[in-house]
Amino acid sequence: MPESAPATSTVLPVLPDLGTQAARLIELGVHEIAGLPAAEIRSFAASAQASAGDDGALLAVHPGRAPASALAPLLRRDGRPGFVVIDMPDVDLFAPLDTVALPDAPLYLVTGLDRGDHMANWSPDEALPALTAQDRTPLLLTEGIHWVMQQPPVLERNHCFMTIGSRLRKADGALDARTPAIWISNGTGRDGRERRNAPKVGWCWAGNRHTWLGFASATGRRGQEV
Repeated sequence: MPESAPATSTVLPVLPDLGTQAARLIELGVHEIAGLPAAEIRSFAASAQASAGDDGALLAVHPGRAPASALAPLLRRDGRPGFVVIDMPDVDLFAPLDTVALPDAPLYLVTGLDRGDHMANWSPDEALPALTAQDRTPLLLTEGIHWVMQQPPVLERNHCFMTIGSRLRKADGALDARTPAIWISNGTGRDGRERRNAPKVGWCWAGNRHTWLGFASATGRRGQEV
């Protein structure tokens, strides 16, 4: 395992308040993807903001309502839309790990976000138990997409991140060796030159290390009465 490092990453800009995040989701049409009235998202954000403040929390839509394949194209970087790599047609089958508990609600909050820069050059197999030992929970792929959607600067060259809370189970119950990540396309290979600098949803092997990929995590998730 790599040498130990500080427990948190580079300080990132604070997320917009929940009302602004709700407006962003509605602007992008996420409420339509999720089959939710725009008013329900606004009400949820206002209630959560009023009850606890929730500064720095991320407003997320349950992956069962808004899958990664529908969210990824809403990302933008240098005017280019996000995309899912061609060899990940099963992206929406990557589900939360058994150890990741999601609120039973269409909308929820993700708190204590960290990009995991300090775990760059760790493998997913190494990072998951380390995050668990720190009482942190790995982000789901859809949560990572929501984060970049609300705060595009969180995705930067040499400081991209994996979302190992989402994994695919094979027919025999074992985990598929692929682990999802969000990074920036170089416009090479099957990506195509027109996608250079676009946000990219892809995957890496669970046992491999990458110097430019951290491991995004949070302190927790919670629902909120609307």
